[in-house]
Amino acid sequence: MQDNIDYEKIEARDRAGKITQGIVKYTFLTFWALIVLFPFYWMILTSFKSYSSYNSEYVPRLIITSPTIQNYVSAFTEVTLGRYLINTAIFTIITTAIMLVIVVLSAFAFSRLEFPGKNLVFALFLSLMMIPNELVIITNYVTITDLNMRNSYQGLVLPSVISVFYIYLLKENFEQIPDELYKAAKVDGTSDMRFLWRVMIPISKPTIITITILKVIECWNSYVWPRLITDDSNYFLVSNGIQEIRENGFGRENIPAMMAAVVAISVPLMILFLVFRKKIMAGVARGGTKG
Repeated sequence: MQDNIDYEKIEARDRAGKITQGIVKYTFLTFWALIVLFPFYWMILTSFKSYSSYNSEYVPRLIITSPTIQNYVSAFTEVTLGRYLINTAIFTIITTAIMLVIVVLSAFAFSRLEFPGKNLVFALFLSLMMIPNELVIITNYVTITDLNMRNSYQGLVLPSVISVFYIYLLKENFEQIPDELYKAAKVDGTSDMRFLWRVMIPISKPTIITITILKVIECWNSYVWPRLITDDSNYFLVSNGIQEIRENGFGRENIPAMMAAVVAISVPLMILFLVFRKKIMAGVARGGTKG
């Protein structure tokens, strides 16, 4: 009987310990989530405040007593934010499509094809990852200017269609596909392009989706290059629109209007990430695990 009682006490202590650990863990995660999400909450909250109520708050309020949508109306009427969203969508779609073609073909060549100097070329590719993008902006600017591509979609797109990191990520994923499949396909007379399209791309779909989504986010958030290469409002992206709102649209003090524009710009990316978050995590994990 004593043994049974002691055993029950041990089980009770174990359950209490697990409950305590769970409470501590979820308390910490909840606290951390609040810290991460608070800037988004503050952005949305401010976007619904009127200009006068925002400036009359000596102590910022965490709730809205009289919300208004006038800031959103102003963002799309007093500044052509809708046009900038269309430009950004065009830039993002074209850049992502071209980048995917280049990345898939390059990753396939480095992972399956044999040619002289392959390892050296790939090592040189990887070395480019050590160079910050900011260091090549001047060279890209001079090149695009000499080609008379300023204020054009070509000038916006061309410097953004190559990504060494995405090539590396997809190459590692391709190399996980057994060589026996490739050799069997070659014995059957299957061409490299047909094998790539019918076998490698379907198997590597999670990683390709991840690359696509990350590139879309990267293009949508582009700031330095669009600001540098365009001074014609017909080619402005949303990053230019935010700056225009700050400098010309409403004046430097109308923070609620700026927040409304930022919310409108951020919503598509938030929806995209929430819909495909599981595929992004699966693709990154698959691409980073070899063997």
